Amino acid sequence: MPIPEKNDLAWVDAFRRAVVRDLDTLYDLTEQELGRDRFETLTADIVPLLAACKWTTRQAVKILRTKKPVGTSLWQFGQRHRVHRVPLGTVGIIATWNYPIQLLGIQLVHAIAAGNRVVVKPSERTPRTQEHLLRLARGAGLESNRLRWTEPTRDAGQELIERGGLDHVIFTGSTPVGRSIASRLARTLTPSTLELSGCDSALVMRDADPRTAAASIAFALTLNAGQTCMAPRRAIVHTDVHDGFLASLAEEIGKRQSAPVVDPTEQSRVNRLIDDAAQRGARRLDGVDPGVCQVLIDCPRDHEIARGEHFTPTLAVLRVGSNDEARELHAAFPQHLAVSVFSRDARAQRLASPALGATVVTINDCVVPTGHPGLSIGGIGPSGWGLSRGSEGLLAMTRPVFVSCTPKRLRIPTDPPTAKVRAGVDAFVRRRYR
Repeated sequence: MPIPEKNDLAWVDAFRRAVVRDLDTLYDLTEQELGRDRFETLTADIVPLLAACKWTTRQAVKILRTKKPVGTSLWQFGQRHRVHRVPLGTVGIIATWNYPIQLLGIQLVHAIAAGNRVVVKPSERTPRTQEHLLRLARGAGLESNRLRWTEPTRDAGQELIERGGLDHVIFTGSTPVGRSIASRLARTLTPSTLELSGCDSALVMRDADPRTAAASIAFALTLNAGQTCMAPRRAIVHTDVHDGFLASLAEEIGKRQSAPVVDPTEQSRVNRLIDDAAQRGARRLDGVDPGVCQVLIDCPRDHEIARGEHFTPTLAVLRVGSNDEARELHAAFPQHLAVSVFSRDARAQRLASPALGATVVTINDCVVPTGHPGLSIGGIGPSGWGLSRGSEGLLAMTRPVFVSCTPKRLRIPTDPPTAKVRAGVDAFVRRRYR
């Protein structure tokens, strides 16, 4: 049966409407569990899910329909080839907490639209928000055999993996936990999509507008209290615009209010790292309220803060003398998920973007463009593997089946060839492919 089925796309629409009807409850739950502002929940968490639902109902049929492969070969005359997409089977989603509605919701929508069954392990930090979202999904028309969920505990996640019976697992979280999950799944050869930490760079080039760069980076740095995997952890700034960038950055951060970091242990760890960096010559940017975010100037390049190994609103500003040095310094850091580049020459940056080593590159902006429902997200190396969201993410929830049909009369001879036939085919190939 072709996918997506009409009933599944009808469910996507019904789920979207159910979310809209229950916005106030979702606001309340995220505010209670994350301490997050309602407007930020709406714009950064709920709207991307609603947009993805709309996009999926409009684009899924075209993306997942049966297709003919491009091109043919002369000796395959008469044959018909088709590529069908079929569901993976049962998809396990180990949900994350920092965007509990958007990330889980989009992964669920794509898995169901592609015809799969889904088992979710909600995050232990946002259990009520995600259970409510799952109940909305179930109430929109999913039977229990299509969607079920476990207890929101670490043990439940481990049991889900160890028990087996999954055809694919989606995990969003830290690199160390991702490595552990990948190791366990390898025992049963279960494929996975791992969305892991970004720890990435914002490159402010020599010809950049420092005010634009500062405004975009300040927004991404403070969004969701810095608890965004694609937020920049370091700004690599050309010396010609360095001072102007810092002045604008302090001004932009001054417009923003503090927001709670969900993990106080992580915040305490980062505070100790900042003190250590200060002892090694780093300086805090004047005029920045540390309750909103923390910005370090002259941070040693080998320090954990510069490496971005944190999940708080903390930024290291690293000065460089050339655009080439900026790219080389960025490449020296191991994790690349979403790189931002600021330059007045956008065309040159587009041409150079493949060399940055990331799947997502934003030019003259941070984070905001990645909300496009047709764009996918995927890590490389320590930032994970596989793709989610967008057309590639939807395709990843299926597997291809290649079907070839040969007619009864127009068939390639399979009898042993004569010497004359051998010579003729040899001569033909030499002419055809020279």
